[in-house]
Amino acid sequence: MKIATFNINGIKARIGALTDWLDAAQPDVAVLQEIKSMDDAFPAEHFRDMGYIVETHGQKSFNGVAILSKLPLEDVRRGLPGDETDEQARFIEATVMGDRAVRVCGLYLPNGNPAPGPKYDYKLAWMARLEDHLRDLLALEEPLVVCGDYNIIPQSEDAARPDAWAKDALFLPASRAAFRRIVALGLIDAFRAVHPHIPPQPAPGHYSFWDYKAGAWNRNDGIRIDHLLLGPQAADLLIDCQIDSAVRGGEKPSDHVPVWVSLAA
Repeated sequence: MKIATFNINGIKARIGALTDWLDAAQPDVAVLQEIKSMDDAFPAEHFRDMGYIVETHGQKSFNGVAILSKLPLEDVRRGLPGDETDEQARFIEATVMGDRAVRVCGLYLPNGNPAPGPKYDYKLAWMARLEDHLRDLLALEEPLVVCGDYNIIPQSEDAARPDAWAKDALFLPASRAAFRRIVALGLIDAFRAVHPHIPPQPAPGHYSFWDYKAGAWNRNDGIRIDHLLLGPQAADLLIDCQIDSAVRGGEKPSDHVPVWVSLAA
């Protein structure tokens, strides 16, 4: 089972790039972030014609997540538990029925800037809710994949210029500590499991985001913020994890690129 995460930065602007990548990569499951579309405005028929089941959790102009799956989906849930007042569309989950059932969670974690401030408080509170929810899912002892745009740079090696991010919400100590608490529940970072030794000056494939500004892509001034975390049962099925960095150099690209994992499921 090939499961990919991809922040597409707007389905309307990126439908061509997304379609081209789906045709080339052929993921069984594609978890999307920042669709920036209401559910009824999402071009679901286009992707159904490509063979995908489509589930969305949309929001007008902002946020929005979706799951495209060639395999049957069961128990689809929208929204992160823990705060009934939270109206931001940032979380969706479903069970993918392959040779083995795999629970897939797709998230678009808050950016949190400017920090300090209410947006940063929301980010940390959202991560605390995520930690609580994942603790419950892990207790089920079923294969679990938690993927998406985490807006977290886990380590210095995950940025071409870590000093430039020192005061950014993506790299602040409290942000990274919250991420480590989530991983410490019993999850593994699939990319680091497959690529444990990151060189001091990583190749472009190590990053998953390059800003549109200042020629960041051409200078390989990137960061790794799109992650696939695996529960123990899913980690046992891990075959490979890669970043499709070449997508960033395509026509009308997102500022993110797809990251995917292959499981024996």
